[in-house]
Amino acid sequence: MARTEHHPNGLIHYNSRLSFRGYTLFTALGTKAFLIDPKGQFVHQWEHERGITNAELLPNGNLIAMTMPSPDVEGQRGLNGQAAACIELGWDGQVVWEYNDPWIHHDFKRLPNGNTLIIKWEPLPKRLIRKIKGGYLDKDDDPGKMLGDVVLELKPDNSVVRRWQSWDHLDPAIDVICPLDDRREWSHANSIDITPKGNWLISFRRISTVIQVVPRTGRIRWRFHNEEVRHQHDARFTSPTTITMFDNGVHRRGIEYSRAIEIDTRTRKVVWEYTDNPPFTLYTIMGGCVLRLANGNTLITETSKGHFLEVTKDNKVVWEYINPFFTSNPRLGGRMNMVFRAHRYSPDYEGLKGRNLDPENLANLNRLYGPEA
Repeated sequence: MARTEHHPNGLIHYNSRLSFRGYTLFTALGTKAFLIDPKGQFVHQWEHERGITNAELLPNGNLIAMTMPSPDVEGQRGLNGQAAACIELGWDGQVVWEYNDPWIHHDFKRLPNGNTLIIKWEPLPKRLIRKIKGGYLDKDDDPGKMLGDVVLELKPDNSVVRRWQSWDHLDPAIDVICPLDDRREWSHANSIDITPKGNWLISFRRISTVIQVVPRTGRIRWRFHNEEVRHQHDARFTSPTTITMFDNGVHRRGIEYSRAIEIDTRTRKVVWEYTDNPPFTLYTIMGGCVLRLANGNTLITETSKGHFLEVTKDNKVVWEYINPFFTSNPRLGGRMNMVFRAHRYSPDYEGLKGRNLDPENLANLNRLYGPEA
């Protein structure tokens, strides 16, 4: 679906009977996070001078998010998802916690004990690089340099509780870089979550693999790799035996298309999927999110188009919204409204209790971008 300047945006469709009523959180313009009600009306916003991307609302009502990348760090060109810091903002936007590192990227996870998981890049040992298969070298790439993924578990005072180095556990013989990706990095972790038993669930884009890690030992206790699932994002447990993820379908054989899928961890088979009709009309080369809601519906983010859709178990679209905020992106080129992830929170969510969510608070914004605009 082309995104011309005349294409409608904001709330596209809302079935109040079948939709999971709640508030949807998304980031836009690189600097702001917005909370909208089921009718697409803005009810709250956050802003931070260092930027806000990939935001989530915590049970205490604070916002945790990544900032924009640091403009001073060399070597980040083309490494999508990089940030200069992970920050926690109060309801009114004040910084209550931050962790600064210009090589963190993509995702984080606030744990029940108050610790935070962070993903970052570090240089791989030179002795290992020659063993890693796949990928290609650009003319300006140094064949002796490559980045790998590290997971840090941080206490609230930013001291490191655990450090997990991907290269100590991935296998060069089977964790092969897609031949159509470059060799500046090996695995490209793009999401981290925790399992029902407290293990880590990590999605790696470049090797099209999802793994489950036992944090106490660091060992990989489960892995998923299927040639039909390509360059996936956002792997999350939906039950003790099922995982949802966004199958981007980049470099898929035949026609490329994206889909939301749910797999059984025991059989590694797809047990549910949402594919558009025709399939290629849902497609994003980067990002993508699949969030299972309390009523069984699923909220899907099509990142590159800033497009959110909520579907029922039988794949009926019951809510649809397109980010109305467009901005230029010198690195990617063009005018875009991309959103990495959208989240949905029920009206009784702990982090929203006692909050003023009257759309009149943002009357000017609603006049410009709300459902009546």
